[in-house]
Amino acid sequence: MIPYGRQDIQQEDIDAVIKVLKSDLLTQGPAVQNFEQALANYCRVPHAVAVNSATSALHLACLALDLSEGDWLWTSPITFVASANCARYCGAQVDFVDIDPQTGNLCPKALETKLIKAEQEGKLPSIVIPVHLCGQPCDMAAIRALADKFSFRIIEDASHAIGAQYRGEPVGNCRYSDITVFSFHPVKIITTAEGGVATTRNSSLAKHMARLRSHGITRDPDEMTHEPDGAWYYQQIELGFNYRMTDLQAALGLSQLNRLDQYIQRRQQLATRYDQLLTDLPLSRLQQHSDSKSSWHLYVIRLQSDHQMAHREVFEAMRAAGIGVNLHYIPVHTQPYYQEMGFREGDYPAAEAYYREAITLPLHATLTDEDQTRVAETLSGILHP
Repeated sequence: MIPYGRQDIQQEDIDAVIKVLKSDLLTQGPAVQNFEQALANYCRVPHAVAVNSATSALHLACLALDLSEGDWLWTSPITFVASANCARYCGAQVDFVDIDPQTGNLCPKALETKLIKAEQEGKLPSIVIPVHLCGQPCDMAAIRALADKFSFRIIEDASHAIGAQYRGEPVGNCRYSDITVFSFHPVKIITTAEGGVATTRNSSLAKHMARLRSHGITRDPDEMTHEPDGAWYYQQIELGFNYRMTDLQAALGLSQLNRLDQYIQRRQQLATRYDQLLTDLPLSRLQQHSDSKSSWHLYVIRLQSDHQMAHREVFEAMRAAGIGVNLHYIPVHTQPYYQEMGFREGDYPAAEAYYREAITLPLHATLTDEDQTRVAETLSGILHP
């Protein structure tokens, strides 16, 4: 089986983890801070807060921006459920904005239309989470302009987009957002096994998220309600969580980060090659904007809806042939949990049309040209028997 994604673990990664294993500190040591600083430098942003998953990072980002009961958070329906669930953890309500069929990303025009209506109804969102699907950045300048007009905060869900660029700057620099979140799950571009990070330009947000990831505890005398009793002293000043990243994970991530640009280059080569190999097939590909540079976490095709073979038939035939295709994603509003809140099929037509046609082909840094050719030839044989 050729997997749609997989990690690339090299000897330097193993050596980095072993070095931590032989050290005195397996967690809450220097490796996490080193990883955070390296990520901040890469993204050209002042602050990076590492946690145990991107889901945790989304949760902390919402809390740091004071999302709470009675508030609304909007996001794309084409994403993993965590992009919406983070609002529910805070007691907030969730709504969705339909996608641009050409890119798969949240559509700024649909967002503006929905905002105008929400303003009339008194239901404007406190936070909007654009999702950089497959690694291609959303139109963040347009979304930022709407945020300035309608007074909402922005969290970029860049779980797919470490190494991507928007208007010549790295995703994660937060020029158009309050906070950006990355994922380091094994199928992502670099991995910490499990892990995530939140970047921000705002020192208060960074300090708040760092405190929340460790039980809401501080050792900073300036944050305490009274003078510390001694060098051992700490105070819990709010309800936090144990969302810390270990030094083992951080050491792996720091080692992987050294190869990030190499990984991005290879993924871009493979994406270009797919474009060439699939030219004559009855399908379309997600459009790439000239003002952005995708990190190519995923390569998604959309089958022509009038093709003689059904979407499910093509998917299952590829799997049966040993090609580990996948589907990113089932629209969140069609999940039973969200349907219980009143969402229904038909609410977001572009997202639902995407779901009926999309298939994710294998794409990762260790995919060989030979295996990629096999993927394309297998797909061609299925679509043109």
